Amino acid sequence: MEFAETIATLEGDASFGAYVARPAGSPKAAIIVIQEIFGVNAGIRDKCDRLAGDGYLAVAPDLFFRFEPGIELDPDVEAQMQEAFGYFGKFDFDQAVKDLEATIHWIRLEQGVAKVGCVGYCAGGRLAYLMATRTDIDASVGYYGVMIDQMLNESHAIANPLMLHIPTADGFVGPDAQKAMHEGLDPHPKVTLHDYEGLDHGFATQFGKRRDEEGAQLADKRTAEFFAAHLD
Repeated sequence: MEFAETIATLEGDASFGAYVARPAGSPKAAIIVIQEIFGVNAGIRDKCDRLAGDGYLAVAPDLFFRFEPGIELDPDVEAQMQEAFGYFGKFDFDQAVKDLEATIHWIRLEQGVAKVGCVGYCAGGRLAYLMATRTDIDASVGYYGVMIDQMLNESHAIANPLMLHIPTADGFVGPDAQKAMHEGLDPHPKVTLHDYEGLDHGFATQFGKRRDEEGAQLADKRTAEFFAAHLD
């Protein structure tokens, strides 16, 4: 897809597109919406639009721009799911954190919005965790983040509130990983974990077969309350 806004990298040697949804009035804060492995697709854009309706400046940067700019995929189409797995294999998470930090700078310096949160899904859920450990973002939410259990050694650096949504039947984050996340993060005063019994990866997607309506609404309600408490 074509993006109306572009953001310079921290290094200043490139720029990337971003989908931006703006509220009717002055934004009360900004929220970065971090994509799954399917790009800034219709579901991610819809999440931005809904956040804008709640009064936030919502920004979804194109994190795959280095190898497949503008890609948007449908996880319900098997061939596109496999294509997305291929992109995941070449995705540099450390670089993505820097691109998300550049997005924070763009929001604060060029858009004039001081408070910035983020919400991420799947690979974006992992990035939401890393944003909490590596940047000064004001509040972070991760849905079914992958491989967080392998990065718990960074948890000491979490200075601002973090919420993670964990479906207990996640096919990509098994029981041992979930147990490690609880053991490593439950004692942290800035971290809140919510389990969703029997739900699978992708339960809060906006569209498609993976969505569980009851679970998605509960998680999104908790997310809205979390951002209201820490960003508004």
